Amino acid sequence: MFAMKRMTFILLLALMSGCDRTELFVWQPAPGPLATRWTAEVDPMMPWPEYPRPQMLREEWLNLNGLWDYQLLRNGEKPDHHSGKILVPYPVESSLSGVADSVGPDDMIRYRREFPVPESWLGKEILLHFEAVDWQAEIYINGQKAGIHRGGYDPFTFNITGLIGEEVLNELLVLVSDPTDRGYQPRGKQVLDPHGIWYTPSSGIWQTVWIEPVGSAFIDQVLITPDLPGSKVVFIVDAHLPDSSYTLKIYNDSLGLMATGDPGEEIDLNVNDPRPWSPDDPFLYPVSIALLKGEEISDIVQTYFGMRSIGTCKDDRGFVRLCLNDEILFHNGPLDQGFWPDGLYTPPTDEAMKYDILTTKEMGFNMLRKHVKIENRRFYYWCDKLGIMVWQDMPSTSGYVAPDKPDLERNAAETEQFKCELERMILTKYNHPSIVMWVPFNEGWGQFDTRGIVDFIRTLDPSRLVNNTSGWADRGAGDVIDIHHYPDPRCPEPESTRASVLGEFGGLGLFVEGHTWEEKNWGYRKMGSADSLLMKYEQYYDTIRNMMVSKGLAASVYTQTTDVETETNGLMTYDRDLVKMDKDSLYRINGLYRKPVQVWVDNP
Repeated sequence: MFAMKRMTFILLLALMSGCDRTELFVWQPAPGPLATRWTAEVDPMMPWPEYPRPQMLREEWLNLNGLWDYQLLRNGEKPDHHSGKILVPYPVESSLSGVADSVGPDDMIRYRREFPVPESWLGKEILLHFEAVDWQAEIYINGQKAGIHRGGYDPFTFNITGLIGEEVLNELLVLVSDPTDRGYQPRGKQVLDPHGIWYTPSSGIWQTVWIEPVGSAFIDQVLITPDLPGSKVVFIVDAHLPDSSYTLKIYNDSLGLMATGDPGEEIDLNVNDPRPWSPDDPFLYPVSIALLKGEEISDIVQTYFGMRSIGTCKDDRGFVRLCLNDEILFHNGPLDQGFWPDGLYTPPTDEAMKYDILTTKEMGFNMLRKHVKIENRRFYYWCDKLGIMVWQDMPSTSGYVAPDKPDLERNAAETEQFKCELERMILTKYNHPSIVMWVPFNEGWGQFDTRGIVDFIRTLDPSRLVNNTSGWADRGAGDVIDIHHYPDPRCPEPESTRASVLGEFGGLGLFVEGHTWEEKNWGYRKMGSADSLLMKYEQYYDTIRNMMVSKGLAASVYTQTTDVETETNGLMTYDRDLVKMDKDSLYRINGLYRKPVQVWVDNP
């Protein structure tokens, strides 16, 4: 009798909903140590519904996030017809995936789903996009191989037009392997045995999967370089073209902006009386880019740019400072690791991710250092829109070099993979005005050929600052000399050509009962209360101010935005429920450093 009632209930659900078998599956987060307020807001039918590529937006697209068939194949195990469900785009190890399973270095993750191609798209080219998969992904459409990709942080695309069948639904199969810290690939702080400053891995699909239709001629890549002194912005628009008869038009009629040119060539868009982008005024210019064959539009995308310049300059006392829009600006922000207790590498929602950036602003900071992780493209969109500068780290690899030892030796495959992923990071995030500095190495982790890597970055992007290594193994290259010191702040000795910055300090720990990953926790210095934490924090920033005036300190990075797993040295708890110190007090302390440096020089 019970079995019959249960069957009737399921059948009734199916009749009421008119849904396929996927919708009969009741998803819920897997048990985990800690949730966030956004955990309950995740929609299993369409998590992360937002358009994933804000700087090259087309109107037609289809989001493939949601519940997929899933198998974790251990040590070469063969797949069978039985499969569980996983919520894409959350990592296998995360609670929000619904799985929360560990992935070994020899395991294979098997994802499968079916997807429709709208009838109106027939006859067009169909592009399949993955915003990020960690680490190696093999893609099959209807049993045919679309391609393979290696890289844990960068978006990649396959043209699957020739693989689409005539059936209503098409099968998408993704096979993923991830060696984590048993491999040589960039992986940041992910380790198979989390402890201390090393955290739980994020294997598999961890950002949005989507498809879109395009014509036979379509825009493929847009690179935007603002030239504030020249009152113009330079576009290079690459396109997939069947012949050479196509031109480009870049315009915003309401702002009186218009320029034309050829694909692949530099196109100068003049901006009269430009309004500079800054943390205090994050003004963005929206424009359309049309690919034309004669007068006919073959493709059109929406994008935006910010008018800003970043560099170094000397103040009246000869100290090398960081400058934004040709004005000295002290960079002050938190070390931002980008981990979440429910989603690990993947924030539970876009709103949750935006909250971190907004709260950073509300605490008075004007920048953040994105620490050995690359975020999804919407993260940088919100940094652009809300106004926060970003020092962007390259995720680190295995290996370590001490400050007094030579750089590591890397074989050809290791070097090629690092440079490949570094180049993808720069080119896919190039257009964001919020990013002001590239940081290829941190504290000697995987550090090799430092000067060569700095030169490589400069060839890809001469418009931004380069920090040759944040902390420890400085090689005298790049635009800044960067030291780390815990817990109290210190300043590098001033140099004549590079700015002195404090890339990490602080780490003051405060355990908050009920808001922590586990009871066993640590900080660089444990504090007994929120009041004592605030007092010590203000003392440290008094020291920062003195070093800014007397030693030319140009930037400081406080550890850290939130607690992370066993670390309790965040400005916020790991679940983001609490800011540990009074936010107005933090804004008062941090906001002081947004004043022109000359104010402090004249009034020490």
